[in-house]
Amino acid sequence: MFTVLAGGVGASRFLQGLVQVVDPSEITVISNSGDDVEMFGLHVSPDTDIVIYALAGAVNPETGWGLTADSFAVVDQLERFGYARWFNLGDKDLAMAIHRTRLLHEGIPMHEVVAGLVRAWGLGCTIIPMSNDPIRTRIIGPDGEIPFQDYMVKLRTDVEVRGVEFAGAEKAAPAPGVLAALRDAKAVILAPSNPIVSIGPILAVPGLRDALAHSRATRVAISPIIAGEVVKGPAAKMLQTLGHEVSAVGVARIYQGLVDLMVIDERDAALAPAVEALGMSCLVTDTIMSSDEKKAALARTIVAAL
Repeated sequence: MFTVLAGGVGASRFLQGLVQVVDPSEITVISNSGDDVEMFGLHVSPDTDIVIYALAGAVNPETGWGLTADSFAVVDQLERFGYARWFNLGDKDLAMAIHRTRLLHEGIPMHEVVAGLVRAWGLGCTIIPMSNDPIRTRIIGPDGEIPFQDYMVKLRTDVEVRGVEFAGAEKAAPAPGVLAALRDAKAVILAPSNPIVSIGPILAVPGLRDALAHSRATRVAISPIIAGEVVKGPAAKMLQTLGHEVSAVGVARIYQGLVDLMVIDERDAALAPAVEALGMSCLVTDTIMSSDEKKAALARTIVAAL
């Protein structure tokens, strides 16, 4: 079994490749729920939904999130009523949120809600939220605390990040199946997601970091930083303002003690000795997932290395 710790867009693209190489029934995804948000009175799970849409072949390829050819009639009408429109959910996307919210109000735990969504979209893999308990990522900026989606969408990450907190994590428990997925896996793969706000919330759930540290699986991480830059998202400038080196080596240091194999892009080949000096092996390959073929090629290379 392959267990993948997943954030949003980067993770979804890697998973699109992995399901071409490995039987989807052998894949378990532990999804970040730290950026879940209540919007228009509905529970929205951006990272989980991005993974579902991507694996279903329905994700909007231009944005990497949302659904292809979605309409926006509902938010158009809500704007008429005075609702702010900085969080632009499509009509089909809203249907997911309506369904999820109704089930949660009926007392269905989040892991069962997600399992039902996976079945409804016809996916062959397993997706588990990191916890059924509410954990919310908070950005600490110059003027105080900022909810993650406000930082990411409303403010477009144009804020100096001075700290990150995962509110509620200390009281949370891993969702059913999460610890077993880490314990029983052949390989645990940390997707090319932001190590601080995508993988970080998962590891903040009590017991998960320890389970990963002591897992008998081969533990692999894919650097989202390539030649000092990130393909998508705020990871590079976030690493810089928090005092980390903005490189594959900087990412490897964050994961030191948790990873056996670090995967870096061929443009960072000169950094391989520095990565290996941290006590992990280093695999140098093309990590730019610009097509379905390249997504599969990256997954195939990693599986072969295992």
